[in-house]
Amino acid sequence: MVDIGVHIPSAFDPFAEVDQDSGGGAGIKEYVHIRIQQRNGRKSLTTVQGLKKELSYEKILKDLKKEFCCNGTVVQDKELGKVIQLQGDQRKNVSAFLTRAGIVKKDQIKIHGF
Repeated sequence: MVDIGVHIPSAFDPFAEVDQDSGGGAGIKEYVHIRIQQRNGRKSLTTVQGLKKELSYEKILKDLKKEFCCNGTVVQDKELGKVIQLQGDQRKNVSAFLTRAGIVKKDQIKIHGF
């Protein structure tokens, strides 16, 4: 066989740069995820995760409950940290509230579901 001097990489890891630069580079955004979970029948839950840890989740929850006339709670999850749960489909309402209150910017919000 003839050696033509071409180097073929054995494995390419597209996330290798992210692992090296874990200091929050310019291309990395912290997203707030707003999801809906279907319960039984027409009942559903809206979950909000990814808010900054230094924020007071209880105060945000109190304002959300008062604004949207629904019940809710803050749940501590092992993997996800603190998660806000609200009764009903409040995805658009929560998104508008978080941007209006200045907690997050509109481009940092990801809305999931249906």
